Amino acid sequence: MARTPADIRDTMIEGESGLIAVSPPHQRPTYNKANRKLSWPNGAFALCFSSYEPDQLRGPQFDEAWCDELGSWKYPRETWNNLQFGLRLGQAPRVTITTTPKPIKLLKEIMREPGTVTTRGATYDNMANLPPSFFAAIIRKYEGTNLGRQEIYAELIEQLEGALWQRAWIDDRRVALGTPEQYNIRRLVVAIDPNVTTSEESDEAGIVAAGIGENSHGYVFRDASGRMSPLDWANRAIDLYLELKADTIVAEANNGGELVEITIGVAARNRGMVVPVQLVHASRGKRTRAEPVAALYQQGKVHHVGEFPDLEDQMCTWENKPGEASPDRLDAVVWGLSELMLEGEPSVRFV
Repeated sequence: MARTPADIRDTMIEGESGLIAVSPPHQRPTYNKANRKLSWPNGAFALCFSSYEPDQLRGPQFDEAWCDELGSWKYPRETWNNLQFGLRLGQAPRVTITTTPKPIKLLKEIMREPGTVTTRGATYDNMANLPPSFFAAIIRKYEGTNLGRQEIYAELIEQLEGALWQRAWIDDRRVALGTPEQYNIRRLVVAIDPNVTTSEESDEAGIVAAGIGENSHGYVFRDASGRMSPLDWANRAIDLYLELKADTIVAEANNGGELVEITIGVAARNRGMVVPVQLVHASRGKRTRAEPVAALYQQGKVHHVGEFPDLEDQMCTWENKPGEASPDRLDAVVWGLSELMLEGEPSVRFV
């Protein structure tokens, strides 16, 4: 099991250190891509799953599992939970996790479990298999840094150097579950960072409900994000809008703004209603837009109403690196809180 189907194929199975390469010829498995199955000559077999499709784990059962790079899974908690229900064969089902120790909440919970055995290996342990140029260009550059401690020595670093948010800012200001009325919310929005495709490796639709109280503090009430079709995320946003009695739905105009207006308009008309939609324009880069919102958290002006593990993991591990997955939940928080706490008077259209 890995983040994507491509990771399973290219790294775990067909890679230079994959299962096929490390198996002796007389015990080498064959890989059937069509049914995601590895078969060994002795009759043993393995099925392949990715974190992009947690529900594929509903039904099958196993005696062992190998989870690679759990720290970067798309849906870590849903995938892990579904796997646990399937580990019911044999006398002692078990899981092996091989991962860079990113400080996501799920990984820390697993490490604290009484039955978990943790081992670490440093890059130096693998020197015989790496070219000298790798050490000259990479190891010396990052030796002594937090990134180096994580990537070279496999240490779990609570605060990544490039992350804008710290967990303490969220945990110290977290409040108990409650309604917007209980927190004297004077304005509430449902913010969307839309996805436009629903393929196996598509981005999520970020959907977050946030409000601003009479004390001018921000409150995050819901994270309803997930991978879904445009009509599904439109209906989910409208459901949240109605449930929380929100004032408007907020979405980025630069990327998918017209899509949001049209799709929410169709979903609303199907219900015999109209919904206010506010489009906000991004004139700055993603990190630059996020920095003022992170500053609000640091100043103690934003509260999470309950816990949102996937959202909070994304906020505290996103570093804006090239090739890094789109932080859709984080983007939705940024759009919502920016509109509520940082921007001027809203311009709303009904669709």
